[in-house]
Amino acid sequence: MNPVDLRLLPDTSAVSPDGSLSIGGCSVVDLAAQYGTPLFVYDEAHLRARCREAVDTFGHGRAVYATKAFLCGAMARLAHEEGMLLDVASGGELFVALHAGVPADSLTVHGNNKSLAELRMALTAGVRHIVVDSFDELDRLDALHAEGLPVPKVLARITPGVHAHTHEFIATGQDDSKFGFNLGNGDAHRAIDRMRRSPSVQLEGVHCHIGSNVFEASNFAKAAEVMASFAIPLDLPELVLGGGLGVAYVEGEEAPTITQWGNVLLDACEALGVRSSVSVEPGRSIVASAAITVYEVGTVKQIPGVRTYVSVDGGMSDNPRPVLYGSGYEAFLPRDVRAGRPSRARLVGKHCESGDVLIFDAALPADLRVGDLLATPVTGAYGHSMASNYNKLTRPPVVFVRDGEHRLVVRRETYEDLVSCDVD
Repeated sequence: MNPVDLRLLPDTSAVSPDGSLSIGGCSVVDLAAQYGTPLFVYDEAHLRARCREAVDTFGHGRAVYATKAFLCGAMARLAHEEGMLLDVASGGELFVALHAGVPADSLTVHGNNKSLAELRMALTAGVRHIVVDSFDELDRLDALHAEGLPVPKVLARITPGVHAHTHEFIATGQDDSKFGFNLGNGDAHRAIDRMRRSPSVQLEGVHCHIGSNVFEASNFAKAAEVMASFAIPLDLPELVLGGGLGVAYVEGEEAPTITQWGNVLLDACEALGVRSSVSVEPGRSIVASAAITVYEVGTVKQIPGVRTYVSVDGGMSDNPRPVLYGSGYEAFLPRDVRAGRPSRARLVGKHCESGDVLIFDAALPADLRVGDLLATPVTGAYGHSMASNYNKLTRPPVVFVRDGEHRLVVRRETYEDLVSCDVD
């Protein structure tokens, strides 16, 4: 029955006297009229505030934005302008960041299966660090060294054996993981020994990441404890404790702030006697709650005794998280943010897939009708970045809003874009 929790909306959200929503001083209804739907609307002030919070908490050069959460040229420049480094996990992400003007020495390269071409690209550009993930990767770096490429500074990614309380598909720190050198079976020590002896790399530190959308600060403290025990005897300059801080997606959820998370990690490291520089890689906590996705309702289908389906003009192609992870979201009418939501329905997309679900049991206003704009908050992370062209839908545009101004930072794809790679 309750209206949407305003705490889930971007920082500069405001409800007008008529009940409609504005973000960054811009009417969401007007934005949808100009740019169409589906539409990602990002609060630029919110993005900048979270970047600054991360830098203020951990220090300059110690807060690294995880670009996989949301990356385009404008976002790469924004994070860099606010003092963050950026981590990239593919040649494509590396290209986008460099194309945006981010200096290579502000970039860290991740990935569990970096190709020879991606490593060559990173070494040639002169990135800050390569996070080495496997012995095969060390073989590739040996081969590139033999070609005469520069010796990179590297971090060894360690799998600490810490199980985070999150979905199994986004847990990364347990022993059964495709990521990193396993601490429990001795691979981590063997990797460190090889890197220290290798002329192909310059070992700068160790790295871990326990998972994504983790709410319990104690999970991070446990990872810090395990990694400190491993790292302190090595006496290396850097210790990176990854990202993964969760955010509230639905009413009733609570998550630590970046500052609270930082205090837990930094206090733990200090108490444990860590002398290395401690860095982190937040992504979701920077961008998730900075954005909403705006849709148009196309169908309201009531099946007596079963359920009601409300279909919108997007779906799993712009937000696959509910299908992949069973993730929860809220929905509301931008024209009437304060409206109660007594009705229940399954909010679905327009794809030819029964699993194309955005909210399995959505609370919705009673006067919802075909043609209404319907918005889902907290879609700034892993919506745009995981978007697809399933059923050949064109991917939505991205608009940044700030101080009453709006700017298109990613245009909507066209049908011509859908055939631009065809060669016959």
